[in-house]
Amino acid sequence: MKLSLDHTNHIPLYLQAEQLLRDLIKDPEYVNGKLLPNEIDLARQLAISRTTLRQAINKLVYDGLLIRKKGIGTRVAGITVSSRSNNWLSFSQEMHARGIPIKNYELHISWVIPEDVVIDFFQIPSGKKVLKLERLRGRPENPFVYFVSYFHPRVGLTGEEDFSTPLYEILEKKYHIIANLSKEEISAKPASKIIADKLEIAAGDPVLFRKRFVFDHGDRPIEYNLGYYRADSFVYTVESRRE
Repeated sequence: MKLSLDHTNHIPLYLQAEQLLRDLIKDPEYVNGKLLPNEIDLARQLAISRTTLRQAINKLVYDGLLIRKKGIGTRVAGITVSSRSNNWLSFSQEMHARGIPIKNYELHISWVIPEDVVIDFFQIPSGKKVLKLERLRGRPENPFVYFVSYFHPRVGLTGEEDFSTPLYEILEKKYHIIANLSKEEISAKPASKIIADKLEIAAGDPVLFRKRFVFDHGDRPIEYNLGYYRADSFVYTVESRRE
């Protein structure tokens, strides 16, 4: 693609540069992760100042289309996946509703004695084993979320269930348990080596960390869920409506 701007056009150069970049990042070569030309070379090629070029790049970074990393360069952000805080669909159902194909990369089921924080949440005796479900999921190109779920023994899950089926659908149809209340804590944290390896990022890169506490109609705990999301592939949307 020839990269040039029309210096005789009445449209400001930074807007022309922005449009050129929008066209450039649609090229499969860049969509697949190749770094954009460095700012010095690109500014020289377009015959504009680096300040003008940065104004265009900053707009695309703000729009979530580009990712800039100091000392590395600028690349296409790729398609981000979003989730709404008031959505009661399971992850599978929500992604299907959005038309986003999901691939299951890992599925691990075990019976474990959980940490004290889980024991306290479930209010079960110390030493009581619970079902632990670990799932690594994402788009066909790469994983973007790692889930770890613990379930109260009262729920009745055996570990023999088909977990390719939406989780809350299993609970409702097979065990007549309806998730009614969810409380969540969301924070950012650096990825540990284990999480980084699973999400195919570098250790220390930021991840969106979500704790989710799920209750039934009687406000009894059902699930203690931890989610680790790639920060460059996921957006968590919070919606509030004033009554």
